[in-house]
Amino acid sequence: MMESPFALERELGMQYYATVTPGIGGILRSVPEDFIVDEIPLEKKGTSGPYLICRLTKSNWELQHAVKEIARRLGISHRRIGWAGTKDRNARTTQLISFYKVTAEEIAALYLKDITLEPVGIANEQLSLGDLGGNRFAIRIRDADPDDLENRVASVTETAALAMPNYFGLQRFGVIRPLTHRIGELILHGEYEQAVATYVGLAFPHEKDAVQKARTTFWETRDPAIALRELPVQMSFERSMLSHLQSCPGDYAGALRQLPPKLLSMFVSAFQSYLFNRALSYRLAGGTGLTEPVPGDHLIFANGRTDTVTMQNIPAVSLHLARGRCTIALFMPGKDEPGTLTGNDVTRTMLTDLGITTEDFRRASVFVQTKFDGAWRPIALKTEIQASVEGTCVHLAFSLPPGHYATTVCREYMKADPIRMV
Repeated sequence: MMESPFALERELGMQYYATVTPGIGGILRSVPEDFIVDEIPLEKKGTSGPYLICRLTKSNWELQHAVKEIARRLGISHRRIGWAGTKDRNARTTQLISFYKVTAEEIAALYLKDITLEPVGIANEQLSLGDLGGNRFAIRIRDADPDDLENRVASVTETAALAMPNYFGLQRFGVIRPLTHRIGELILHGEYEQAVATYVGLAFPHEKDAVQKARTTFWETRDPAIALRELPVQMSFERSMLSHLQSCPGDYAGALRQLPPKLLSMFVSAFQSYLFNRALSYRLAGGTGLTEPVPGDHLIFANGRTDTVTMQNIPAVSLHLARGRCTIALFMPGKDEPGTLTGNDVTRTMLTDLGITTEDFRRASVFVQTKFDGAWRPIALKTEIQASVEGTCVHLAFSLPPGHYATTVCREYMKADPIRMV
């Protein structure tokens, strides 16, 4: 176990690496084809119904923006489009999306640069987040440090098959602007004006100078008219919020609701993810390993069964963990209480310090119109990786379950500034 030296990772709770192997450095995503993601679909939901299922392949498109533009071109509400998983922007990704009462002929007539849509079937239900079997990845890390490269890659590959911290990756919080969890916290507090100001007005150093200037103007003045004149037209989400404020001054709750519902819900989800990362790092900081059970730990078995670790069953649990039959999990808080279990006292302390209660999650559920019930998440990520070295390029191929992050795998190899992975 080794601590990350990077302030951004520590700020997002991603404090540790599983390995002490020196990082290979390098750059991820020099071109979209360096990061290929193929969604593993579940079985189709019926063979008839009002939903057209299409295979979406895209490069250099953030999913929410792609969906909004597709909806605009089709002349429909973006609420009629569903998907199972949110994929990376700077990548070549393939996934299924569903359209309510849209025909294959309408899809065939649609053209968007770097986007292809292929009808593959019909269904009686819309695709929803989580309706996927996982994702397959083919990744190239360029310009790695050549010194003893093959041995360093082999060492991390061996650890990946055993256990790595199952952190939520950087893209969960925003790549250039890692602030989704901050906005989620503000929504939980009911501080809608500050949430809008943060989303629209908080500038980050890797943004273009003109964008930083426009954001800062709104941050300082709260004047939507000035910001609308200065913000680029392609920043459609920010402009939608500002246009609402111009029409309805002071209605910051309404401005937030101009965002697509799934994007709005992701803010609170990102805050839950942030708490999970911090709780996991707290566990590791205390010297308890990813596969080391302690009394009170919650267990999730491969068949869906759950259990709790006791002093009496530790030997049996250790054997199950070693054979991959179960995993230790931490609770991501929501409007439901998980009970008194190891690790969750840390999360409760964090929530108390932040002044957030289960009632705040209930109120946010109503505001966002999304259930935030809380959920158990495995603390360990493990996967069989096919790794090869070609000069100073490292090629990785592996699969992950839904909600697990390929960048969490890549950071173990690279141990580089996170900006080199986005």
